[in-house]
Amino acid sequence: MDGNGRWAKSRGWKRVRGHQEGVNSVRAITTECARLGVQSLTLYAFSVENWKRPKAEINFLMKLLRSFLVDERPTLMENNIRLHCIGRLDDLPAESLKELRETEAMTKDHDGMVLRLALSYGSRSELADAARAMAEDVQAGKLEPSAIHDETLREYLYDPSTPDPDLLIRTAGEMRLSNFLLWQISYAEFFVAAMGWPEFREDALHVALDNYGGRTRKFGGLVSDVAPETPAPTQGR
Repeated sequence: MDGNGRWAKSRGWKRVRGHQEGVNSVRAITTECARLGVQSLTLYAFSVENWKRPKAEINFLMKLLRSFLVDERPTLMENNIRLHCIGRLDDLPAESLKELRETEAMTKDHDGMVLRLALSYGSRSELADAARAMAEDVQAGKLEPSAIHDETLREYLYDPSTPDPDLLIRTAGEMRLSNFLLWQISYAEFFVAAMGWPEFREDALHVALDNYGGRTRKFGGLVSDVAPETPAPTQGR
């Protein structure tokens, strides 16, 4: 969700104004994805690298996170959305982590879309944490090295139930992965929007989904190998 600060500065405002407006985009996109039938939506909200930002901005973002987790509970409840967060969550301030766990608990029985917030997240950190846990299981005799295969590592990721994304959307014209779900996006389709995240709303989402719906996904095979059931854009998968 890039471009909050740049969006605000281009209008002569402080960077924090962009983060505030970005919350409105989160609400709009989350609600629309749930309406369209998207099964899983992961939002990269705060990276492990973001801890390097000025302390004042970090404090503001953590306060904004707490407010979001409380204020958006009615939206999550009304739309049957289950919240689940991934990342090094223990790095979060105690107050933010408390509200996060409470919101997760409130929505745990919802069977609609899963909204994953990536907080204090970095894919390299996730892979390192997974490799460490796997090594510990090997050392403890719980896992045989000969039994490790392509999908074994997935079982040690922050949330093994996270499906491989079909579509990765980046805003503000960014053309890099930025350490996001590197294991999971092996075959994801990319869509880059020039606008910043505060401007990315339902119409922009529809453009991205329509673009995705017109692509042929081969997963390394030939066109003739692809199943004929190409997801319709309105499914938002």
